[in-house]
Amino acid sequence: MIRRYLLLLVLTLLAGACAAAPPPSATHVLTLHDHTFHVELATNNAQRDLGLMHRTHMAADHGMLFVFPYNAVQTFWMKNTLIPLDMLFFDKDRKLVSMQLNVPPCKADPCALYPSGKPAMYVLELAAGTAAQLDIQTGDAFSLEGPIGPVR
Repeated sequence: MIRRYLLLLVLTLLAGACAAAPPPSATHVLTLHDHTFHVELATNNAQRDLGLMHRTHMAADHGMLFVFPYNAVQTFWMKNTLIPLDMLFFDKDRKLVSMQLNVPPCKADPCALYPSGKPAMYVLELAAGTAAQLDIQTGDAFSLEGPIGPVR
């Protein structure tokens, strides 16, 4: 009887964990400085809050594009983010206004804050070192294939 109860408990916990896990995001094709990236979009508060947390790796040609409903100074941190990143901040016209490069994972609280310094509506996170390797510069603009969808 106890064995059956434990099995039921384990199955219930696993089912709950699967239900709570975010579904894999579809990727969109983003072009920046003549280079193509496959990016996940973070267009609502829940997606933006989770970001790239808990990931142990990211392919060199992948990233995440955070889309905000407003153009303002954006501030990011690396809490629970396990991989170093480049953060590229773009304004409402999709032009690069600032960068935070080679941002290390946060290993203990309090985590450092990384502000855009200038108003931004989009933040692109890529593997650390990508911006330098591709010589990405302030003023570069990105294009995105397909619609972004609703932003909340």
